[in-house]
Amino acid sequence: MTPVLSMKHAQVPKLSALGNGFSGGHAGESPRLIDLFCGAGCFTLGFTSKFGHDFVPVWANDIDASAADSYKANFGHCMVGDIIDILDDPSTQVPQADLVIGGPPCQGFSLLNKNRQSDQRKHLWRPFFEVVERSGASIFVMENVPQLIGSFEHGEIVGTAEALGFKVHSEKLLAADYGVPQIRFRAFIVGSKLNDPREFFPPARTHFQPNGRSLPLNFDGRHLHEWKTVRDAISDLPKPVGTEIRQVAPPLDFHFGRTPTAISLLRYKTISKEGMNRFDLQRRRKDLTPPCWIRKTSGGTDLFGRLWWDRPAFTIRTEFFKPEKGRYLHPVEHRPITHREAARLQSIPDTFRFRGSKTDIARQIGNAVPPLLAAKVAERVVAMLRTREGKSVSGRYR
Repeated sequence: MTPVLSMKHAQVPKLSALGNGFSGGHAGESPRLIDLFCGAGCFTLGFTSKFGHDFVPVWANDIDASAADSYKANFGHCMVGDIIDILDDPSTQVPQADLVIGGPPCQGFSLLNKNRQSDQRKHLWRPFFEVVERSGASIFVMENVPQLIGSFEHGEIVGTAEALGFKVHSEKLLAADYGVPQIRFRAFIVGSKLNDPREFFPPARTHFQPNGRSLPLNFDGRHLHEWKTVRDAISDLPKPVGTEIRQVAPPLDFHFGRTPTAISLLRYKTISKEGMNRFDLQRRRKDLTPPCWIRKTSGGTDLFGRLWWDRPAFTIRTEFFKPEKGRYLHPVEHRPITHREAARLQSIPDTFRFRGSKTDIARQIGNAVPPLLAAKVAERVVAMLRTREGKSVSGRYR
């Protein structure tokens, strides 16, 4: 018997193919999207035709000028500046939109931030909701670090959204479960005025962690795919050339290396096997191990770590080019991963345009929402825009 699909996991066609059905739209139009704290635009990218959707970005903002330049290079527009100042400016006109997405700066919640109790960046979700209200959006998606869920601020966010007439649902998603070659957990808060988002979210997993047993099945009886790996993402790339951005075609434009010191290179060679880390360095060559690592006898097993070919990468952060910051050494070569390799591990296409210095671009890559994960979230948003609470999804959506 053919399984009956719930709204939560139904396959939904592009909105423009179905005509009017979203806020303020006309038949044949695409839904309008606003992206706040947009960075280079990888969250937006997952909602566009590059990943099978047809949302149109109509407004975006970031305080980082180089990230805004990247967004402009890919989508044609971006307002640069502090969102609070922009919204306080009487001349600012927030366009009408169907959806607002964005990730208010998350360092205030991050486990890496020791001063998070008093960090004022936690409160930038307030202007996010001002834009939601001024744009008339019927759905919002807020992305952040997993530590947000269950925090006091999470309660405030949910309460504010509900006061504006939204039903809200929150989930923690693992990027590797959706085809991203990376272990990266992110929190998503989804609000809708059209229906209850818990009926649609989270997206059905498409990938699983292989364990040697039979392949698991998805909700509709389809086999899941194994997690994508570092090998899948970067094994076709040649050895990097030079230490600067090159004026050549992608993927080689951002595939450059660094000039390690003699002691750094010796450290790389000492932990030559996949998966090794700072503890292996200390065990093999204590004389090469920094004293601060020797004193730190627990935790930090990914510091100065080497990736595995046949596993997903660990979380790509903004300083992936520094092996002392995480598990960022190439599986077999004696070097940290390149900008291009980091972008691929984030599922960012080679054709995506970055602007800025090497450090600027690294920050944009590390802060990005993996667009492949964003695309899976977009599928659920499409489903919410095409249905109303209490209605089942037609079989043609399968």
